[in-house]
Amino acid sequence: MRFAGAINRKIMTKPPDTAQNPSRSDSLPLIPRDLLFGNPERTSPALSPDGSRLAWLAPDSNNVLQVWMKNLDTDEERVMTADKKRGIQIYFWAKDNRTLLYMQDRDGDENYHLYGVDLATGETRDYTPIDGVRVFNVVLNSDFPNTVLLWLNARERSLFDVHRLDLRNGTLTMDTQNPGDVAAWAADAQFRVRAAHVIPPNGGTEIRVRANEAAPWQSFLTAGPDETLAALDFTADGESLFLKSSLGRDTAALIQKHITSGVEEVIAVNDEVDAGDIMIHPKRHVVEAVAFSPGRTTWQAIDPAVKDDFAGLAALDAGDFTIVNRTESDDVWLVACTSDRASRRFYRWDRKAKAGAFLFSSQPKLDGLPLAEMQPVIIPTRDGLQMHSYLTMPPHAQAKNLPLVLFPHGGPWHRDQWGYNSMSQWLANRGYLVLQPNFRGSTGYGKKFLRAGYNEWGRKMHDDLIDAVNWAVESGLADPKRVGILGGSYGGYCALAALTFTPEVFACSVDIVGVSHLKTFAESIPPYWKPFRSLLDVRMANIDDPKDAQLIHDGSPLNFADRIVRPLLIGQGANDPRVKQAESEQIVSAIEKNGGAATYVLYPDEGHGFVRPENRIDFIARAEAFLGKYLRGRVEPPEGERIRGSTAIVRTVGGDN
Repeated sequence: MRFAGAINRKIMTKPPDTAQNPSRSDSLPLIPRDLLFGNPERTSPALSPDGSRLAWLAPDSNNVLQVWMKNLDTDEERVMTADKKRGIQIYFWAKDNRTLLYMQDRDGDENYHLYGVDLATGETRDYTPIDGVRVFNVVLNSDFPNTVLLWLNARERSLFDVHRLDLRNGTLTMDTQNPGDVAAWAADAQFRVRAAHVIPPNGGTEIRVRANEAAPWQSFLTAGPDETLAALDFTADGESLFLKSSLGRDTAALIQKHITSGVEEVIAVNDEVDAGDIMIHPKRHVVEAVAFSPGRTTWQAIDPAVKDDFAGLAALDAGDFTIVNRTESDDVWLVACTSDRASRRFYRWDRKAKAGAFLFSSQPKLDGLPLAEMQPVIIPTRDGLQMHSYLTMPPHAQAKNLPLVLFPHGGPWHRDQWGYNSMSQWLANRGYLVLQPNFRGSTGYGKKFLRAGYNEWGRKMHDDLIDAVNWAVESGLADPKRVGILGGSYGGYCALAALTFTPEVFACSVDIVGVSHLKTFAESIPPYWKPFRSLLDVRMANIDDPKDAQLIHDGSPLNFADRIVRPLLIGQGANDPRVKQAESEQIVSAIEKNGGAATYVLYPDEGHGFVRPENRIDFIARAEAFLGKYLRGRVEPPEGERIRGSTAIVRTVGGDN
């Protein structure tokens, strides 16, 4: 199996040598929070389909992210959007070469509207002007340049129907109505919706297909809750599907399966990890390359037409690369490269010349600063699993007896990847050892590893976190008296679980939008998560099944709030649709009732995480002072009670925290 870009991919199976450079990191310059967590200078470039224009995201004079555009023939550059507050995060080119599309919600509520900017007139139009409605996905096809397929929950908030949008007049037409159980859709090369992804009550997967728009839906493939099964695209003739599937194997492979005959071909598989990103040509509908990420990411080039390109891209930059955009003629690619010690870098790749030209990096002011190396490590769990993790150490620090911040990812059905991480760099610069464990239940490492996390919230999934801490302590890397935990979403749940289930291990905890009670969390999920509720029932626990009542009780930090005796900092967005504000409110109230102490910071204009840089930096400053107080790391002096422009509302219970 030939992989392109296999540079420095070694994974550590034992801790680093503690006799390395004994110099200390105290003398390193403090990297400003504004630089690490402020808006990028420029990011997310995208070429227009005809290659005549380049767009990107950059802040305006008010430090709000906007879409900018440059005419490559005239070098004329202008800002295309005028968001007043939150900034644009998601944009893309329509296939008509005259419309820039972007998505925006309201203060983090995730009810995204689809907007379009007409390049000729500069006029902006809201294509989905319906309060409370969410655009979940947008599908484009160059053979239908004036048409967009939208997944929209306008008819029923819990279900996404497919609508067809005419960009010329803004007309929305129902294309495919959701029968009540479809979670996702796929269209063929003729822009017909022909595949449906269903999550049945058992938490598994069913793929349905139909011959055309008028034909009845037929069940094509079914899988149990332990399996990975997802329809990615049709072949150009519409007769086969490309699928990511773990059926018949532990790790998810990329396969091609004929719809009528059922004949299956395995295109790419790795025995260690699931297939990751899949690159499929948008016009030819052939698989070009497949990514695998055991530690760092490598690509397996499948299509002979791109093998030389991938070999050249592997030598272009020392980081891991991905293709983010291409022209309609496929003669130019835009490539993003990520590494652990630099912000994201973007290149223009000329496919004919097989040569790359540097465009820009997201945060060029980071260049030359003492950023920290992120090392893939494998940590054994107490019951014999192999936990792929990432270790970031303060630059030039003596690898011994350092304060440790455990940084578990959200999801939990997600995973951490190697590359630049502003949180890890910030913590390492302040003198902390940072450990990101891909605990059991994390995706990407096969179905056995995923299944090992079923019904284990607060149980074996938490044991894995403790095993990661013990590994760092027993290796001599971490000071057992200076261990903290910081995380968001499920990672925030981990931060609460740390102080309730194992308070003796952690000196302090930072919870960002974390779940405090499994039942109240599952009861308050957004209506459009309805098809995914069965996944929660199988993987977390079923809040409506008496047999799972003890799991729900024992896995909920709220029920053990009286054990919280270590310092706790909580951050929450008031408009969070996933982990509602009540999850933080109820744990704070319980702590206060039990005579404990906590600091709670609410941002009225945020959702599931903090998007506005003023709020993001404000919370980071609070977390930095908090960790510095209890773990004795370095602290950049704060600017005042709150960062200018932040909307933070602070509540302290139980005295000084």
